[in-house]
Amino acid sequence: MTHSHLRLLENESIHVLREVAAECRNPALLFSGGKDSIVLLRLAEKAFRPGRFPFPLVHIDTGHNFPEVIAFRDARAAELGERLVVGHLEDSIRKGRVRLRADDESRNKHQSVTLLDTIAEHGFDACIGGGRRDEEK
Repeated sequence: MTHSHLRLLENESIHVLREVAAECRNPALLFSGGKDSIVLLRLAEKAFRPGRFPFPLVHIDTGHNFPEVIAFRDARAAELGERLVVGHLEDSIRKGRVRLRADDESRNKHQSVTLLDTIAEHGFDACIGGGRRDEEK
């Protein structure tokens, strides 16, 4: 990929972020602290700095994250001065909304329940997330 092609993709991404912010009443940016969402966060900085983001950062915590990732997530949100909303899968389990078949079962596939509950609780009308082309089917 050429430098100019990457610049074009970056500009398109920044445009999309600004359009979502302009067209939606209460959007949110999904931020887990992983590599995909770090790129998305950087694009949001380029789109909206030096002002504040027009949306909070949202993370759905499975309870099985590396402590270093959670610490990075929290530190980055604090460093930017942005609001961080965290939905906890443990809350969904406690409420009976998610039932694991085994204690060691992967929780990743159950995140959608907690995400939908978090969206409803906060009234988000759009969620901005990052996805890599190599992961798309």
